[in-house]
Amino acid sequence: MKENPIRSLPGIPLLAVLLLIVLLAGFSAVRAVASNSPALLLVTIPLIAGVIFMLAGLYTVQPNQSAVLSLFGKYVGTVHDNGLRWNNPFYSKRKVSLRVRNFESGRLKVNDLDGSPIEIAAVIVWKVVDSAEAVFNVDDYESFVHIQSEAALRAMATSYPYDQHEDDQISLRSHPNEISDRLKVHLDERLTSAGVDVLEARISHLAYAPEIAQAMLQRQQANAVIAARTRIVAGAVGMVEMALEELQKNGVVDLDEERKAAMVSNLLVVLCGDRSTQPIVNAGTLY
Repeated sequence: MKENPIRSLPGIPLLAVLLLIVLLAGFSAVRAVASNSPALLLVTIPLIAGVIFMLAGLYTVQPNQSAVLSLFGKYVGTVHDNGLRWNNPFYSKRKVSLRVRNFESGRLKVNDLDGSPIEIAAVIVWKVVDSAEAVFNVDDYESFVHIQSEAALRAMATSYPYDQHEDDQISLRSHPNEISDRLKVHLDERLTSAGVDVLEARISHLAYAPEIAQAMLQRQQANAVIAARTRIVAGAVGMVEMALEELQKNGVVDLDEERKAAMVSNLLVVLCGDRSTQPIVNAGTLY
């Protein structure tokens, strides 16, 4: 089912003509009664009935709205012209909004790629681009959008881990833009048949489930401590190497291997310790 644009007549000029005919027919009916003319009355009554029937073909179309017309169950076409319009009175007319709409899904509890339970929600921005598909391909396109959006969000959440474990790995928390793009792709695949275009899809809520949130927080803190310690140790080793190279290069002091080891140990303690160290001044000889 594809949308078929159809023309409609402007309703205001037609309404003016029909009202004028009604006035003339009413005047003729009064004259027919006054002059006792059954023939004129028989002509006037069907004329008034026909005008009333023609008025049933009038309908309004708001901006960013369309009217889907069907005749006894058969799709006729779609009208996009705004204002008061007129078509065959036998046509049934269903209005469809083409405005941009958005909604936030409920917080879904799913398992990520690693099997950890998480809570996730998304904001979906969408609009109808094909009125005929929205009306005839699905029973209720608004409900269809909501249900399919939650299904796509569940499917995507189970395809990625919550946290990034490798440098080139995409995760829900570390790559929000990539996740949003892929969620939009999933939604487009599911909603195209309903004549709906997804303009934007973004994660609005992402967290571990309450039953494991504390444990996961401790793991994140441990990972942060390990990462910080790794950088501190790497920096300290580099500073110790630089210090030994400068001392040897400038000939400041000649240390044997045992003294070098002691110096390295002392420097690492100073550079890697959590607290400031207390220096001990050697007032005697070097050895």
